Amino acid sequence: MPELPEVETTLRGIEPHIINKTISSVIIRQPSLRWPVPKCLIKRKLEKKKIESIKRRGKYLLLESSNENLIIHLGMSGSLRIAKEENLKKHDHIDICFEDGTILRYCDPRRFGCFLWSKDIDTHFLLKNLGPEPLGNSFSGDYLFYKSRKRKVPIKNFIMNSKVVVGVGNIYASEALFSAGIRPSCMAGKVPRKKYNLLAKEIVHILRKSIEEGGTTLRDFVGGDSKPGYFKQSLRVYGREGEECYECFSTIKGKRIGQRASAYCPKCQSIF
Repeated sequence: MPELPEVETTLRGIEPHIINKTISSVIIRQPSLRWPVPKCLIKRKLEKKKIESIKRRGKYLLLESSNENLIIHLGMSGSLRIAKEENLKKHDHIDICFEDGTILRYCDPRRFGCFLWSKDIDTHFLLKNLGPEPLGNSFSGDYLFYKSRKRKVPIKNFIMNSKVVVGVGNIYASEALFSAGIRPSCMAGKVPRKKYNLLAKEIVHILRKSIEEGGTTLRDFVGGDSKPGYFKQSLRVYGREGEECYECFSTIKGKRIGQRASAYCPKCQSIF
């Protein structure tokens, strides 16, 4: 699934190609995504208008036009790319076409993403209960420590909860917990403040590094080049079950936590 760095990479890739350009048409070939695409509404709101800004909230992209927003989520397998030719692929479901010939094209084989419209993103059901951005000023170890008190859930589930903090998905939670020396199955309420301070710093560091390297699970769609993200080469535990730990040479272990595969080093990541 696309995580925060992949969504941020997508934002940075498409932004210079679409901002302040006039939209000539919106083509919706397949409206049956996770929620039905409001075809008439989106076409009426966007055609002959301009996208004035593009922002990210968690894993959602917000394209603003006339003080309202198109909300895009990439779901399990979605992607956005810039195209200048038809050259359609099987799962290319939506095109936002600009007068200069540029096309912002949405592809989603599994159709778990969404294209929705909102007048007020602060009250929209997908956004109103989201926690702080991990790269924002309100995120810290003290914040995590405070939110974790009396919580009897594994710490990995805790930091992946979007109501606690947005955008820390499976890959980056695994890597941050390894860097902080915390086993993913530890109960969130038992982790001390000192460890939370370290964990918060590692979350920020790993997310920023992944953004710089173009992400892990997606590719960079700028200009249709589909350049790969390189952060996968930096992974130290995720997807490495049965291999040697780079730090201590112990064998990386695997465990399912909250329906998700988790990898950890039994020596480097302690239990409280």
